[in-house]
Amino acid sequence: MNNYSRILSGMRPTGRLHLGHYHGAIKNWISLQYEHECYFMAADIHALTTGYDDTKNIASNIYEMVIDWLACGVDPAQSSIFVQSHVKEHAELHLLLSMITPLSWLERVPTYKDMIEKLAHKEIDTYGFLGYPLLQSADILLYNAKYVPVGEDQVSHVELTREVARRFNYLYGREEGFEEKALATMRKLGAKKASLYEELLVKYQQDGDDEALEKARFLLQDAINLSHGELARLSAFLENKSRVILTEPQALITNTPKLLGLDGQKMSKSYSNTIMLREDLDSTSKKIKVMQTDPARVRRTDSGDPARCPVWQLHKVYSTDEVCKWVVDGCKTAGIGCLDCKAPLIEAINIEQDKFRINAEPFLNDHNMVRNILADGAEKASAVASRTLKEVKQAINLDY
Repeated sequence: MNNYSRILSGMRPTGRLHLGHYHGAIKNWISLQYEHECYFMAADIHALTTGYDDTKNIASNIYEMVIDWLACGVDPAQSSIFVQSHVKEHAELHLLLSMITPLSWLERVPTYKDMIEKLAHKEIDTYGFLGYPLLQSADILLYNAKYVPVGEDQVSHVELTREVARRFNYLYGREEGFEEKALATMRKLGAKKASLYEELLVKYQQDGDDEALEKARFLLQDAINLSHGELARLSAFLENKSRVILTEPQALITNTPKLLGLDGQKMSKSYSNTIMLREDLDSTSKKIKVMQTDPARVRRTDSGDPARCPVWQLHKVYSTDEVCKWVVDGCKTAGIGCLDCKAPLIEAINIEQDKFRINAEPFLNDHNMVRNILADGAEKASAVASRTLKEVKQAINLDY
C-alpha cells in the first residue's frame, strides 16, 4: 500500500470515551482501517497545550482511551496505534516547520480565538498553545498522509497543513541537479519500467496526452522499491515541476450523526452530560430515565414533538425504523409516555455497550497487551516518520 492511501488521525488522551466519540470518530476509523493505511495517535503532546499544569493522569488516560479504541474494533493488525511522544520525529518536524511558518497563519486559525474565549479561566497565552495547529500539521505531514478524517470545524486545520506543505516545497523543493537526480532515480525502476516511464513522459510533455500522464502515475505507484522522496521526484519530473517533499493532504469530511448529551447539548465531558462506552447497564438506565424530553409534555396525556426532544436524537442513531415510527406516533398522540419511549433505547444502547465491555476485558486483565500494542505501533510509525524527517533535513541541508 503506498503513501497516497495513508490516513492519520488522533485524539487527546482524556480517559474513558463516551458514545459521542464512537459515533463521531471511532466508528469511521474502523471502516477506514480496512481501506487505507491508518495511523491512530494518542496525542499526549497536544494535551499539554491546554493542560500543562496538570499532567498526573496523562498515562492512565492514554491507557483507558486506547482500551476503548480496541473495544470498539480498532484493530492493531490493520492499523498502527501509538502515543505521539513515543515518536520523537513529531516534535522535531514541528520545530523545523515553525521556522518557516508565518505567525499570522497561526493567529488566523478560527479555533484559536474560540479556544482563547472558552478557556479564559486558564493561562494559555503560551507559544505551545499558539503553535498547536502547526503541531497538528507536523503530525499529518510526517506520514505524508493523503487524507485526514475531520469534522467541518476542523477543515481549517487541514487547509493550514496544505499551506505549510506548499510553502516548504516551494522553499526547498528546487534541489540542485534535479534533472540528473530524476534520471538516476528513473534507472532504479528497472530497464523495462524505465523505458515505459520515459515513453509516457514524452507523450505527456510533448503531446499533452493526459492518458499517458495517468499511466505514468500508475506505474510509479507500483514502484515499491522507491522511497517516498524518489517517487515524489519522478512525479515532479513527469509534470515539469519541482520535487514535492511534503504531501498536501485532503480533508476527508466525516458525516456523523448528531449525538446529543443527556441535557440536549453536544455530548461532552465538559458538560457532564455523557454516557460512557463501557458504562454499566444500571448507570446508563438511570441516566436515560431522567434525561430531559420535550418540555411541552408536562403531563402523560400531553402530546409531544420528537423534534424538540433530545431522546429522539438518540433514537435516530440506535433504533430501528419500526421503533422510530412507534416513537413518533406514540409521542405525537400521547399514546406512550416518556419512560415508555426510553425503554427500547436503553435496551439498544446496552446491547452496544455490552459488546464494548466484553471486548475490553482481555486488555483490562492484562496491561501488557496494551503496552505491546502501543510499542509495536510506535515502531511502525517511527519507521515512516524517520524516513520523512530524513528527506526534510536533506532538503533543508541539515543532513551533515
